[in-house]
Formats: sequence, structure tokens, C-alpha cells
Amino acid sequence: MENLTLTTEMMWVMAFLAFTIYLFVSEVVRVDVAAVLVMVLLGLTTVIPDSIVPSLVDTQHLFDGFAANAVISIIAVMIIGAGLDKTGVMSKVAAFIMKIGGSTEQRIIPLISGTVGFISSFMQNVGAAALFLPVVSRISNRTGLPMSRLLMPMGFCAILGGTITMIGSSPLILLNDLILTSNKSLTAQGLEAMPTFELFAVTPIGLALVATGIIYFVLAGRFVLPVNKSEGAEGMSTMEYFQSQYGLAGDIFELAIAAGNPMADKTVEELEAALGHDVSIIALRIGDDVRIAPSRDVSVPAGAVLALMGSNEAVQRQADAYRLERTGGLSNFADMLTPSRAGISEIVIPPNSRLVGKSLQEIRLRKTFGLNVLAVYRGKEVIRENLRELVLQSGDTLVQHSRWDDLAAAEKNRRDFLVITTDYPHEELRPHKVQFALGFFLIALSLVLFTDVRLSVALLTGAVGMILSGVLTIDEAYGAVSWKTVFLLASLIPLGQAVETSGTASWIAVQTLQILGGDVNHILLQAVIAILATFFTLVMSNVGATVLLVPLAVNIAVQAGANPAVFALTVAIATSNSFLIPTHQVNALIMGPAGYRVADFMRAGGIMTVLFLIVALTMLNIVF
Repeated sequence: MENLTLTTEMMWVMAFLAFTIYLFVSEVVRVDVAAVLVMVLLGLTTVIPDSIVPSLVDTQHLFDGFAANAVISIIAVMIIGAGLDKTGVMSKVAAFIMKIGGSTEQRIIPLISGTVGFISSFMQNVGAAALFLPVVSRISNRTGLPMSRLLMPMGFCAILGGTITMIGSSPLILLNDLILTSNKSLTAQGLEAMPTFELFAVTPIGLALVATGIIYFVLAGRFVLPVNKSEGAEGMSTMEYFQSQYGLAGDIFELAIAAGNPMADKTVEELEAALGHDVSIIALRIGDDVRIAPSRDVSVPAGAVLALMGSNEAVQRQADAYRLERTGGLSNFADMLTPSRAGISEIVIPPNSRLVGKSLQEIRLRKTFGLNVLAVYRGKEVIRENLRELVLQSGDTLVQHSRWDDLAAAEKNRRDFLVITTDYPHEELRPHKVQFALGFFLIALSLVLFTDVRLSVALLTGAVGMILSGVLTIDEAYGAVSWKTVFLLASLIPLGQAVETSGTASWIAVQTLQILGGDVNHILLQAVIAILATFFTLVMSNVGATVLLVPLAVNIAVQAGANPAVFALTVAIATSNSFLIPTHQVNALIMGPAGYRVADFMRAGGIMTVLFLIVALTMLNIVF
């Protein structure tokens, strides 16, 4: 075993390491601010006499991290994911899940979790989780299953899905760059350089981990998942607000008008008069023609499908009374009525509005603006009956259902409307650009798979293509990038290089082996590295843990005579083991809507953490 002497330079590097970990754990400042601070302090060591603090980095290369292959690749992946979402590709996937998901946990969990896991292998896992959050909310409303039973499996599998490809998570994107940096030290010592990993090199490992997560929740979910009746610790949900404020209750249901039904060939206005104010016609499908907020004079023939909003009891009562057939799902309107496309909002009539003094029947809001009024709030009175004849007054609040793009158009008419609901998706989807989005995604993927072009160049080709083809504007592309992640990663790269080039990683590796007793089984040593990476990623970012631990893992493997590339990959995989506490972005995202507590993550995540380590280590040694 190599005998290394602890130098002053090593001690200063370890001091910087300890300071960085302290900043991350204590959260005195944000993690990205902490990373930038450490980078700046490393640069300032060059102006201090070497007798006090040796120069730890070359200031000529201090900011090279911002141009690093991994950083540019992460930026491109975020833009490509936003482009796919912008065209509605992800929404169609979500609608398909809603259509075939059924109403039981054992069927819904594998469908949602497996789909999210696959999507997060090509886009940031927090983006995949955010995309499916409203889908899970809708499924929860329709099936009666608490969100707390569905969101944790979805969130955990979003994290696990990042291990399916080498572009699925920031640590794996970063890994090949860290390997190339470590290769410089290895070749300088006369050792063989490590190979980098291809795009699907980790796919068997990732698939096994996702499958483990799904099986775990299907078999043990009823024991480890909480049943929270009040969803969202921060306050009432949107539907709870509208229910308590205006008496609006229920979800959206589909009912078909069969041939021979006396309700056939009546107008929308006549149907609403018959159905009463307990339910509202939200949408109508006649053949292939789908209309949101259909005009009241539209005739509804036999074979048409209605989307009714109301409580389950009220809808069933009307279905029985008028022989309407419930479809049992939302297959005809799943895409158009998904929460990312349409929903309920509030609009106030200002004093100078041209609508004051006119009835809703005169204004024809459905036909003119696509707005379907469900109730009117005037003073302390909620009006839900005889809305067609209601004459609007200044200050009336209209509670209405519409597509978000129709609401955005109405919001521009500030003279007549004041839209007071602000937290709706303002951006307009571009489904007509879907061919461009898929085309440039496939081009980028092909360049990664079949050429020797650098990963950053291949992915940027797809990202730039989406901008030039109009899938995204340049401002939308900038907005899609998590600059916090970019600055965190780029600013930590100099520290990782200092750990490697100063010999600090080698010294820690030697000391670790000596503590473990010298001749240690390679698998046991690999397990120690995985546990260490798991701990680091719980108390700091997974990017920071990867940058700091990969050089250490490589040096431990070299000292022990193991495969350094596999040990480096072990770190990059194990930094996705973030289930025990809600420090990961995905866990933080789902915590509020599901009403989770830290204890819930510790109960379900504790077992998942152990299963992750067992499966990951087993698959790493089988595959490599």
C-alpha cells in the first residue's frame, strides 16, 4: 500500500471540504450561493503567501466549470425536456395513464410510477414529477384514493428513473467528466486510464431499481404509505376552496346519450335546464369534434358524450333520471380537460366594464370567450340558479370553468374582465410543433448513440433545433434551465479538482483502507462507498456529493486493486438514494400536496434506502 504524507496543501483542501459540507448542512446560505462562495475563496488563495495558504487552484482555469461538458449537457437536457412538454407530448402520456389506470392502487401505482420513471430517464426527475402531480391529483379525486397513497411511489420512481440512462440525472451526466479528470492523475502514476460510460451502460441497473421501487410499493404500500385525509399541510386545495366559498363540489364525469334517448337532439341550453344547477355541462364531444364550454344553442345528437361537473351523487342522480350512460372514465376528454389545460377560476367585473347591465344570456360568454360560468358571487350571496337571466353588476365575481388559453385571452381584455386567479398555466401549448420536438429529440439521441460527438454538442443540437423550429422561444429556453443547479455544479468543479490534484483523495483513500484493515473485500469496500455517498446526498446536493466523492472512490479502488471506474459509477448511482428525508427536490415537491411528514419519509424511505443499496450493488457487480 502506498505511503502518503499529509501535506499543508492537503490540510487546506480538507478544511475547504469541511467548510463546504458545513455550509450545505447548516443552510446558512443557499447551496448554490455556498458553492459560488467556496469557488471564490479557492481563487483568493492565490493572493495569500504560500507560506500561509498554498495556491489550491489555477485561477486561469477557475471558471472552466461553466464551460464543462457536463454543465452544458445538463442545460441542454432541461431545454429538450421543456420542448417536449410544450408540445403536449407529456400531457398525452399522462392522459393515456388516466384512461387505462383503473381505480385500484395495485394497478395505478405501477402505471404512474413506471411511466414517470421512464420519462425521468430523459429529463430532469423533478420536471417529470411536476408534470404528473396534477395527473395524480385528478386520479385521486376520481378514484377516492388519497394522494398520500400515490405521490410517494411516483416521486420515488422519478428519482430512480434518473439511473436508467447516463443523461437521466446530474451526477451521471457529470460522471464521465470526473473520470476524464481522474484519468490525468492515473496516467501520471503510470496506471491505465478508465473508460467512460456509454448512454445505456447503466440501463440494466436503472431498470432493476425502478422495478424494485414499483414492486416495493405494490406489495408493502398498504403498510408504509400514510392515509392523509387532509391533503396539503399548507392550506386547502383549489377544489376545497371553491367548495367552501361557492358550494361547488365534485369532479368531471362523462355521460353518453344513447340512440333513442329522449334527451337526444336537444340544445345545450335545454339539457342544462333539465339537469338543473347541481351539475354543469363543461364539454361536449360529437364524433371527433370536442368543444370546451359549448355554446348553448348547439344541438346534441344521439351518440354525443357530455362532460358534466358535479358531485358523484348528483351526476348519478341525473344519469338515472334521464337514462344517460356513464362511461366509467374520462377517455373522451382526458387530454383537453387535464388540469394543465383547463380548470376553474375567478373573474371580477370592473366598474367600467361594458358587461355591466347585461345578462349572461345576452353576453354569450361561452360562445364569445369560451368561459362557462358556474356561479356568481355578489356581496355575500352565491348565485347558482337561473344564471342565464342574471344581469351583471359591477363587482360581481364570476366563478367559471374554461381552457387556460381562453382564460389568458380573456385576461387581456382588462376593461371587461379582471382575472383574479393567477396560479394557472399561462403558457400556451404548441401541439402543432410536436413533430419538430420529437424529431430534434431523436436527432440528439441518435448523435449520442451512433456518433463520437461530445455529449454536450449532441444534446445542444436538439435544444437549438427546438428553438429554431419554434417549439420554444429563446426566453422560454432560458426559463426552462435551473440556473441554481448550473451554478452549483460549475462552482464545485474547482474544489473537486483540488481534492484530486493535491493528493487529498489518495491520502483519504489510504487512511480509509488502513482503518478497514488493509486487505478488504472489494464488494464490502464498494458498499462502504455507496453508504458514504448515500449519507452525503442526504445532507448536501447529489451534485456536490458526486464531485467530492468520485475522486475519493477512484483512489480507494486504485489502492485496493479494484476497478476504479465501477467505484466511480457506484458513487454516481448511490447519490440517487435520497428517500430517507425530504431533502431531494422531488421529495420536497410532493411533501405539501400529499401532507407528508418527515416521519412518513423515514418509514417508507428507510426500507427503500436499504433495498436501493442491495439492488444497486448487486446489479453493479453483475453488469460490470
